[in-house]
Formats: sequence, C-alpha cells, structure tokens
Amino acid sequence: MLLEQQNTLISCIQAAVAAVLPDATPIILLERPKVAAHGDLATNVAMQLAKPAKRNPRELAQMILDALMDDPLARSLIDQAELAGPGFINFRLTHAARTAVMASITQQGQAFGRAPRKAQKVLVEFVSANPTGPLHVGHARQAALGDALCRLFDASGFEVSREFYYNDAGNQIQNLAISVQARGRGIEPDTAQYPADGYRGDYIADVARDFVAKATVSASDGEPVLANGDLRDLDNIRRFAVTYLRREQDLDLQAFGLAFDHYYLESSLYTSGRVEDTVNQLIASGHTYESEGALWLRTTELGTGDDKDRVMRKSEGGYTYFVPDVAYHVTKWQRGFTRAINIQGSDHHGTVARVRAGLQALSMGVPADYPSYILHKMVKVVRGGEEVKISKRAGSYVTLRDLIEWVGRDAVRFFLIQRRADTEFVFDVDLARSQSEENPVYYIQYAHARICSMLATAGLSSLELHAALPELLIAPSEQALMQRLAEFPALVTQAATELSPHLVAFWLRDCASDFHAWYNAERVLVDDNALKHARLRLADATRQVIANGLELLGVSAPERM
Repeated sequence: MLLEQQNTLISCIQAAVAAVLPDATPIILLERPKVAAHGDLATNVAMQLAKPAKRNPRELAQMILDALMDDPLARSLIDQAELAGPGFINFRLTHAARTAVMASITQQGQAFGRAPRKAQKVLVEFVSANPTGPLHVGHARQAALGDALCRLFDASGFEVSREFYYNDAGNQIQNLAISVQARGRGIEPDTAQYPADGYRGDYIADVARDFVAKATVSASDGEPVLANGDLRDLDNIRRFAVTYLRREQDLDLQAFGLAFDHYYLESSLYTSGRVEDTVNQLIASGHTYESEGALWLRTTELGTGDDKDRVMRKSEGGYTYFVPDVAYHVTKWQRGFTRAINIQGSDHHGTVARVRAGLQALSMGVPADYPSYILHKMVKVVRGGEEVKISKRAGSYVTLRDLIEWVGRDAVRFFLIQRRADTEFVFDVDLARSQSEENPVYYIQYAHARICSMLATAGLSSLELHAALPELLIAPSEQALMQRLAEFPALVTQAATELSPHLVAFWLRDCASDFHAWYNAERVLVDDNALKHARLRLADATRQVIANGLELLGVSAPERM
C-alpha cells in the first residue's frame, strides 16, 4: 500500500476510533500480517485501547470496524475487513488500491520513494580513519553504512553532508613517523632495533622509499608535501607520511565509489585555537574542577549517563582525546548542522556520554542526544572456509582494497550493509563471488537483468508500456508483487528514521523473491496482448524500484549478467 494510501487509511481508523472512544488518542500502526492468507494489512488498535477503556478487545475491535466501514473513503481502499485473534483487525485492499502503485511508479520513475526537500541539514561523519595505514574492513563497513545512510537521508529530503575527520595529531602519528624513519634507515620490522609501537606493514617501506627519493605527494584537500629525503628531519617525515597515507586512503575510497564533501583535520582544532577556546568556555561554565594536578569535567552531573567524571587536561600536561572531540562537535553545531550522526566502531562507546556531556556543559542549546551514534561491530573475513587475518600490504589486517579486488565493489557494499550495524558479521568471500540464489546481491541484480532482457525481447515502447491496464493483474503472485512495490516509499522513510540501511537490503531481497515467484507462476509473454502488456508493465515497474533501491545502497543495477 502506498504511503499516501496508508496515511489516508490511518486517518479513517482514527475517525472510527473517535466515534467509539471520543477521548482516546491511540498510535495507529499498520503492519503486514505474517501469514498472507490473513490479509494485506492489520492493526492492533483495539487491543491497544481495550485495557485503558475497560472494554473487551474483540468487542471494541468490532465497533471500530463497523464505524470504519461506514466511511466511504475507507471503503474505497478496503475490500474486506475481519477480526482475528484477541482483537486484530485485518484488511484486504481493493484491487484499485493495489494497482495504484503502478501509476505512481510510471509517473515518478527514479524519484519513486523520494520525499520532497526539507530545510534541514544533516552531517554524517564516518570512516574517519587515522592516516597511519590502509583502510581495513572495519572502515569498509563504516564506508558502506555511512554512504547508504547519506543516500537515504537525501532521498528523505534532507540536505546531507559527508565528512571525514582525520586524527592527524597524537602518539599514533609520532609512531608513524618513527616507523618510516626506521624503514628508511634499513631497519626491518622483525628486528629488535625497530620501534616497539611501530607500524609493520609493507606500505611503510613504500612511504620510506618515496621519502628518500624526495617525492611530492598531495591528498584530496591539502597542499602538496615535498619530501626532503633527510631521515633526521622527523617533522618532514611526519607531514610527508600523513599526506602519503591520506592519498592512499583517497584511492581506496575512490575504488569504493565514495566521495566526501569535507575533510576535517584534528590538528586544525589546535592551530585555530578551538581546543583552547573550548577548554576556557568549559572552565567558565563552572562544570570543571582541579584535582591531583589535573583538570576534570563533571560529566556525571550533566545528564548524559557518564559513570564518572573525566580528565580534560592531564597532570603532566596535554589534553585527553575527548577534549578535541568536544571542540570538533562544537564546530558541527556552529556550522548549522542541527542533526549530526557519527558512525564508529563499537570500541568508541565510551566517548558517547563524554562528548555529549561536554556539549551540555557549554550551554549552547544543543540537544542532549546530540550527536547521534551508530556503533558497529567488526567484521570477520572468511575465505575457503578459514578466517583471513593477514594482508601483506597492511601487515596485520584485511584491507578495503583487498575486499574490492576479491569480490568487486557491489558485493562489498551490499554484504557490509545487509546486517544490523550492531551485530557481528562474517564476510564470506566465496559466497560473495558465487553466482547463486544464496548470494543476495547476485540474486537481486539477476532479477533486474532478467527484467531488462524480457523487456528488450518484447520490444514495447514506453508509451505502450504505460498505456497497459494494471487492472488485468489479478493473479495472487501479481498482487503480492504490487504490494511489495507499494511498500518502498515507507521503507525508505523507515530506514532513514531508524538509521538502518540494512532494511533496504532486506526489502530488496524480498522484492527479488516476489518477482521470481511471479515470473515462475505466470507466463509474461502470453498471446493475449492486453495481458502481456500489463505484465510487462509490472515487470518494468519492478525493474525501476529495484534499481531505485540498489541506488540507495550504492550498488549498480546491471542490464546484463
């Protein structure tokens, strides 16, 4: 059922409830019954209201149903309605209501499922890898989730910005510099002379070689950095290595088909004075105190759920890592992003309450739940039935580029999106490469390609397709497929609202399954031209919506396979 039809039916149910219980203010939800034979839609509104109204739920459901079916607008959508179980109301839609989706898809095409533009900005920060090595599979999961979420927000009408925050300050950058210095001097990673906390992947040798050769490198948004080749100049090594690896990460992201709108450097928070300004404002707010030579923030008093106060400035000097995080999120708010979402690994769960506490302490009018977080669990990669842990290039982990080279960009994106972010996931390389029904991305893309082939064989013009009569589509499998297509706009809204791109992946798999079931149950290219044209129109509508759904995930919709 189309979203506007659902809203109409919900309004009719609200009116029916008001006729029976004038003071009731229920939340009315329409759901698809788990068993198709029970109807197209169902509501539990009577069960929701029965206890506070002190009424028998089935009797109340019957009264609501009687009032509903007295409404001509409701009857234009509902063919049959009946009670079920302890008080569910099940609906069967009219044929006109089922087939209305066809006209919507014809009219809207690529815009089907997209909402009108809103005057609200959304900033999604994701990947945000330290510039100390190649992007690993955890970053790959963030890249897939973040880009899909941005596409969903864009489809929902928001003004979306993608941001990559570079942690280009701190101990890890110092370790990078001394690692490059050691490799440049010929010190191997497996020797005692190599830095204990140094990076050991082959890429460090590549950076060192280019530094000694006095190469010039530049990242996507920065000035070129020239290596002077002097292995004693640790500052030049540091700037060259960071820029070199930022460029490598840029190339990884390009291979993934992902572009960011803005890159934000942690170091700029210090050079611009934003960290110092934020600390001074926190002190002025009265939410800090000195103890044992350290400066603390009273996070436990700021209502964000932190279990203890947090050190801001250490006794030996220097700020803890959450201080620049607070300063960074101040910039997000000041840049007009009233909604901000961070996608990070689950090991960052401790930062959530601290960053929010810092923002609350500043009394800037920032909501208590700002920013929102998606904390994802890591990915285990399996190939040939065994876990893959080592990449020669990275030294100790599988990289994003490894995955792309093994299975292709489409499979990487789909596989990393198809599970809830907070669940552990096994990336089966062999499954992702297989051409079988068990491989979900192949199964969905094959449905799209099969439809394209069917349409090419039929050779109908767009005019002939759009003139076909959807009322001829009466087979159960046809009605099920049309109902699935009608769910798509509401599905897009739900996936964006719940920050759950995996819902789109689930829906696409179900839609492909419904299409294949219809294709196997009903001949499309029949002798009856009117029926043939109607079925080809349904196939074309399915093709369009599958393509729209794949686009939301950044996955291609091939015409041939």
